[in-house]
Amino acid sequence: MATLSAVSMGVLSAAPESSGSDLLAASSNSQSISNASALSRRGEATVSRSQIRTAAKAESAARKDLEVDQQARRLAKRLDDTMWTTEALNLWDGPSEKSDKLGVLDALRQVAVTGREQAGRTQVVIDGQSRWVTSDYLSADKPEPEPAGPSLGGTCANGSSIDAGRASLYEIHDVVCANWPQITSYGTWRGDGEHGQGRAIDIMTSGETGWAVANFLRANYSSLGIEYIIFAQNIWSVERAGEGWRGMSDRGSTTANHYDHVHVTVY
Repeated sequence: MATLSAVSMGVLSAAPESSGSDLLAASSNSQSISNASALSRRGEATVSRSQIRTAAKAESAARKDLEVDQQARRLAKRLDDTMWTTEALNLWDGPSEKSDKLGVLDALRQVAVTGREQAGRTQVVIDGQSRWVTSDYLSADKPEPEPAGPSLGGTCANGSSIDAGRASLYEIHDVVCANWPQITSYGTWRGDGEHGQGRAIDIMTSGETGWAVANFLRANYSSLGIEYIIFAQNIWSVERAGEGWRGMSDRGSTTANHYDHVHVTVY
């Protein structure tokens, strides 16, 4: 916004002194031609109609952004309500799928809300600016800290082993085995996709244990070199981490929908 305004003002300041509204109006009448001619006669750079129209559009876009932010601040002040982020969330400039991503909001952050919800997103005010986040990851109450649970490290002592094409898959096997010794079955090499490339592992478990494993691996994705995880017809990926677990289409069976195993692909 600041860059647009600076460019706009630079173009406008090259014209003869007058009010901003006069300059904008000049883009659609003969006054702009006479102004440009006067500048040319003085040996100065000519300001074209196109430059003036571009400046006017930039100023209009900047004013629109300011109006959106002002309206959001008024709504938030009137509602006087806040919510907590339960995950790190992507910040969008609007509620539609075509909106631009403008950053990431940390987990356990308290934010002012405006009361507006659309297409699964909620409008919030961040540093005085209007932004939109995924509604499902907002909570009225501050989330409790995660209880102590599984950790990286430990020793696999249940006798299970794997054959894989990536060192990170051995690390994933060892840490899952150490924390959930009841899981003894793992799948690696197969003739299709990432399994065929040696960079995927299936951890054969289901239900609450499956979710515990999937969420643990998600929380430690960076240390374990994980690209994405699938479980119970849901997917989480590094590329879209700010959206949390995302539902997947029905593939027709328990195994195809990953209800009986956690699939992990590494880089």
